[in-house]
Amino acid sequence: MSEVRNLKVALLGCGNVGAQVARILIDDAEALAARSGARLELSGIAVRNPDSPRDVNLPRDLFTTDAETLVKDADLVIELMGGIEPARSLILTAIQNGACVVTGNKALLAQDGPTLYEEADKAGVQLSYEAAVAGAIPILRPIRDSLSGDRITRVLGIVNGTTNFILDQMDSTGAQFADALAEAQRLGYAEADPTADVEGHDAAAKAAILASLSFHTRFSLDDVYCEGITKVSAEDIASAKEAGFVIKLLAIAEKIETQDDGDGISVRVHPTLLPREHPLAAVRGAFNAVFIEAENAGELMFYGQGAGGTPTASAVLGDLVSAARRLVLGGPGRTETTTGHVPALPIDASNTSYYIGLDVADQAGVLARIAHIFAENGVSIEIMRQTIHRDAASNVESAELKIVTHRASEAALAATVEAVKGLDVINSVTSVLRVEGV
Repeated sequence: MSEVRNLKVALLGCGNVGAQVARILIDDAEALAARSGARLELSGIAVRNPDSPRDVNLPRDLFTTDAETLVKDADLVIELMGGIEPARSLILTAIQNGACVVTGNKALLAQDGPTLYEEADKAGVQLSYEAAVAGAIPILRPIRDSLSGDRITRVLGIVNGTTNFILDQMDSTGAQFADALAEAQRLGYAEADPTADVEGHDAAAKAAILASLSFHTRFSLDDVYCEGITKVSAEDIASAKEAGFVIKLLAIAEKIETQDDGDGISVRVHPTLLPREHPLAAVRGAFNAVFIEAENAGELMFYGQGAGGTPTASAVLGDLVSAARRLVLGGPGRTETTTGHVPALPIDASNTSYYIGLDVADQAGVLARIAHIFAENGVSIEIMRQTIHRDAASNVESAELKIVTHRASEAALAATVEAVKGLDVINSVTSVLRVEGV
């Protein structure tokens, strides 16, 4: 092998992903050098405690607590610490010192990505973040590069493995949410504090990143409507299954034409019913998938492992090799492709369908009264199913209605549900869930 340039790589963080990145850098040094055109020398690993036990056996002399000095002496910096600070400050220090940066920090990018992108542009360095969304799945570069000559109209993503595992357990075993969550924690799919996952915050950060790349506009976490899965019950899952649907937590970004003929982007995360024949409905366990609709390419789906040390390390190393090749060959860094500003729309402006479960009095005229309210609000009913059941204690019959609407504005659908709740023949609204793919 001919003589090649030596590039110093600083690694910030040595958790599950960072340890695997370090292992691959050491074990596969020759192969990585051949692919990048430079020797990638792991110059140090910044951690809080160098003596903490780790699953991967790494040389003790690589560890340091002085992250700032390590960063200032690096050509390439990999940030896998997570959180906002000190990750943000260290990334900015790296950029200002001319280092290219690879990060998997979706929370930071969703909160303050524009600042980092602008600084990277000014410094002419590359800021890469494939590992920030969907683990090992190569999705950000295909959106940014492969589809740059097309127009994406919609993105639907299962981008959180923990919630997908929980919902899949509820669907396949009939488990309640709490039991499915406990199983996810036992298997290591969920943290001891699962709030970021089950409340949808992790998926919302990824939705902001996907929307920014797909629609060439900078979106932040504040632009994303977010609902988690904690209110999804075993009864919701069973009702969805009976109607031919599966419930998934989806990150959705789509272009919407507003009434004044201007375009806007709806970015949202919430539990969603999908027909069982939809490609995303077949995504099981802790896997991730992103489904893209584009004007010319049509429908595309990217599927794979969305978490885990080794799979996510694969995405990190892909970015690292790309950044190293840029340093070897020269040229400006590549971060994002913002070409304008399309406004983020509130949830009320989005277009969707609803699945509505109602427990109603079993008497004449109920269906007509409900249908009238839907018509008054401009919402069309696509499917209505009725089941009669008798309360064993009171011997009183009531009816269970399951309604799926055609697509309408979120505002019209929400108003319809509120009006239906006010009818004296409604015992309860048992569930309200959004529907996609119909």
